[in-house]
Parts: sequence; structure tokens; C-alpha cells
Amino acid sequence: MKKMLPFSQLSCIFFVLCSLSAAVQFNLESSSSSSSSSSSIYEVLKSHGLPMGLLPKGVKNFTLDNSGKFEVHLDQACNAKFENELHYERNVSGTLSYGLIDGLTGISAQDLFLWFPVKEIRVDIPNSGVIYFDVGVVSKQFSLSSFETPRDCTAVQLSDQIQDGKHIVEAVSKSLLGELRYQLDQGDFVRAVL
Repeated sequence: MKKMLPFSQLSCIFFVLCSLSAAVQFNLESSSSSSSSSSSIYEVLKSHGLPMGLLPKGVKNFTLDNSGKFEVHLDQACNAKFENELHYERNVSGTLSYGLIDGLTGISAQDLFLWFPVKEIRVDIPNSGVIYFDVGVVSKQFSLSSFETPRDCTAVQLSDQIQDGKHIVEAVSKSLLGELRYQLDQGDFVRAVL
């Protein structure tokens, strides 16, 4: 005949096993979170097949979840010079997967005096030496080597942004005024011929 343990001994054994299980789980969770918090955003980019220089120097605060969604916090908005100039808002976010940042917000690229929000950054073939910036309607390619190391980023003052906006408004209004004058002149010419 089998001898059964009394209820008090069974409950004591159960308690010890539950405690050990909880301790092991806590230890595993704390070691995995400390390893992810000790890596930098630059190392995260590199491990995802992207160049470290996509973000400016000095990023210390970022979050990254298991789905690849990340958010980077900068001290202030700034501009960095590459082949073209890039503007970084104080908060940059997107979703990381291997060779791709999708759903990107907070980065704009300048081309021909205009700023375009960058929606996606991708490296299709790492050996190609090319990186693509998607700004919605077009995709612009750059040399991957330009983004190997993080760049210095110059702080952008609000007055600089207002001044740039003022120049754009002036250029557009002059262009529209010139086109209106042209159309009026064409109308006068047509009437003079008739």
C-alpha cells in the first residue's frame, strides 16, 4: 500500500515549487531587459542591417518593443548634413525590421530647397552600397557609406524655421504673381492680334 503525504507537507512542497518558479522567471526577465537597455540605438540599427548614421550623434533615450516599434527622443530638433540635409524632430519613431524602417515619422529630407517627410528607409541589398529614402511619391537613393557613422546635428532655432518658411512663401508668391502676369500678358497679346 502506498503511503500518502499529509496535506500540510503537500502544500509546503507546492509553495516552495511556486516560489522557485517565480524567482527563475523574475531572474530571466530582469536579465533580458537589462541586455536590451544596455545596447544603444546605433547597435540596434546595425543588428537590423541598417547603418548606424541614420540617426544623429548623442541619442541616449529610446524605446523599442518586441514588434520592432521604436521611438527616439532628442534634446532638440536639429539638422545634419549628408549628400542632402536631413531634419530630425525631437521625437523620431517608426517600425524596424531587417533592412527597413517603415512608418517613419520625425525625419525630413531637403531637396531643391523643399523639405519632404521621409516615410520609409530601406537597404534592399547590403552589398549594393545603396540606401533608399521614400518620401511618398518618389524614392531617392543615396550612398550607404554616407550613413556609416552618426553625424553631428546642428540645433534648429524656431526663428530659422520661420525664416525658411518665409522664403518659401515669398518664392511661391513671386512665382504665382509671375504666372498671373504672363497669363494677363498673353490675353492682351491675343486681343491685340484679333
